[in-house]
Amino acid sequence: CPSGSASEAVEGRLESRPRPAYHTARMPILRLDDVSLSFGARPLLDRVALQVRRGERVAILGRNGEGKSSLLRVIGGAIAADAGEVWRRPGTRVAMLEQDVNLPETLQVGELLHAALPADAGWEGELRVKRLSEQFGLDPAARLGALSGGWRRRALLARALVLEPQLLLLDEPTNHLDLEAIEWLERFLPTYAGALVFVSHDRAFVRRIATRIVDLDRGQLSDWPGDYDLFVARKRAALEAEARGAALFDKKLAQEEVWIRQGVEARRTRNEGRVRALEELRRQRAARRDTVGRVEASIQEAAVSGKLVCEAERITYRAGDRTIIEDFSVRIMRGDRIGIIGPNGCGKTTLIRLLAGELEPDEGRMRRGTRLQAAYYDQQREQLDPDSTLMDAVTGGGESVTVGTRTRHAAGYLREFLFPPERLLAPVRMLSGGERNRLLLARLFARPSNLLILDEPTNDLDLETLELLEELIAEYSGTLLLVSHDRAFLDQVVTSTLVFEGGARLREYVGGYSDWLRQRPAPSSRNAAREAAPPVRERVANRAPRLSFKDRRELEGLPALIESLEREQGELQSLVADPALFRDDPPRAQGAVRRLAELGELIEAAYARWDELESASGANGPPGPRASPPPA
Repeated sequence: CPSGSASEAVEGRLESRPRPAYHTARMPILRLDDVSLSFGARPLLDRVALQVRRGERVAILGRNGEGKSSLLRVIGGAIAADAGEVWRRPGTRVAMLEQDVNLPETLQVGELLHAALPADAGWEGELRVKRLSEQFGLDPAARLGALSGGWRRRALLARALVLEPQLLLLDEPTNHLDLEAIEWLERFLPTYAGALVFVSHDRAFVRRIATRIVDLDRGQLSDWPGDYDLFVARKRAALEAEARGAALFDKKLAQEEVWIRQGVEARRTRNEGRVRALEELRRQRAARRDTVGRVEASIQEAAVSGKLVCEAERITYRAGDRTIIEDFSVRIMRGDRIGIIGPNGCGKTTLIRLLAGELEPDEGRMRRGTRLQAAYYDQQREQLDPDSTLMDAVTGGGESVTVGTRTRHAAGYLREFLFPPERLLAPVRMLSGGERNRLLLARLFARPSNLLILDEPTNDLDLETLELLEELIAEYSGTLLLVSHDRAFLDQVVTSTLVFEGGARLREYVGGYSDWLRQRPAPSSRNAAREAAPPVRERVANRAPRLSFKDRRELEGLPALIESLEREQGELQSLVADPALFRDDPPRAQGAVRRLAELGELIEAAYARWDELESASGANGPPGPRASPPPA
């Protein structure tokens, strides 16, 4: 940040951000004209149009199963459209990161990257492979079969980038990536000179990366210039207006149907123009694709567990010669909501298996509470047989499922999770990634529990289902253990975090992801291995101040500035929470939402500036938990 007040620095940063490239007259790098694509009777793309120019970062949003991945594959040329034109500027290099890729497990990372290079890359290609391997922390000699899901995702992302494409297509790029890799990607992508089109349900990622949002809804693409929070508000208002219009249309159609069914005398005198108008109304109603309903679900809770859920006393766990967890102690009480954060492969899943009683430590003592009933969400979806039908996956081979004390037919239960009856006998392998996750949630929520263990539950879920999951967990009275790299989700649902900080050491922090960022030790301290981290305050106490007078004045003024910004943020959040605002005063509502988005960035930048200045001076961090970000 340049010298000067924090507000000036932040405002300057906002003003200097590149404007979306679609405001320029540059020739597009990609154009879709009247493109259609269908699988079965339902069109995924219905005569859609899209243009993307160099320098744009376009986020494709939409519900699970709408066809976002198929749209990316049409753009990249992996599948052909049924109709219309897909035009890419001649000579454009295109690379794509897909959700699911089947590769030989014996293939080495270096071989994977080299295979993506053009034949004439030569020594320059070797340099690219070396540079990306270092940036992603990849071992070129490692075999894909030996990598965790997150490390394999890193390797596939490096493969997409090694070509140095002018058009980069990313399908859920943050899935299975750890926080360090996500943060690196968020630093890298704004410097990428080509055009980026990506699908993501990571709200924090979309907020930071997208310069433009395109929504895929019922086969149609709609363009929403602006940021994510403004899109959410505008989309909600548009759906409400659509619902009102549909209700009026249906009312008029019902009235005309009553008229046409009147007695013989009325039929003799009926207006033929009115009859033709009725036929047109019927045609329009048959062609209309209504919005898909919202998932209706609840978590089935078992009887209350004992007050103590589990207690670890100086436990150590090893896998072969590797120590995964060393000298770790924690006490988890009934109702605790604990997030688990750490790099890929550090042992997060091992930790939850220890806490749940599936594993025993090599050293130390574990004590577990009474009357525990756990429901487990599996990160790798190993609980789903790809050849099983949807109905069998939920019922275990029958036609009904017991939810609490009620026995229900699978058709009715799965309908609440947006699976229509005609898909009950479809195999699991035909589902998209998000639909598989939704199916696994359906099975999980049918089981009574007082201990909910979720290992990366948010991958591939659409934004509406994510928000529903947040609501369900908020109402859950049991205990939660959550492994996630979704920063917004962690901030919303957990009350404390356990963080792997290197050297098989863990540390507990109060609050969610944002609170951990504020409390965690400075980078040099985090890299100190094999030593338990003392409080942050002790770490910085002996540093000599290195701030100028102007910087010290800025540091002194930051708490008041942040307090003022967060006060305004809270007032605006209360304002936009009133649905009547969007109905009665749309310009004011849009202004409020736009200002909320600006405030989110201003606050984030002010906190970052505070961290920067306090690290240089040895000052203590901001007291107490910080305000939550604006609601999505």
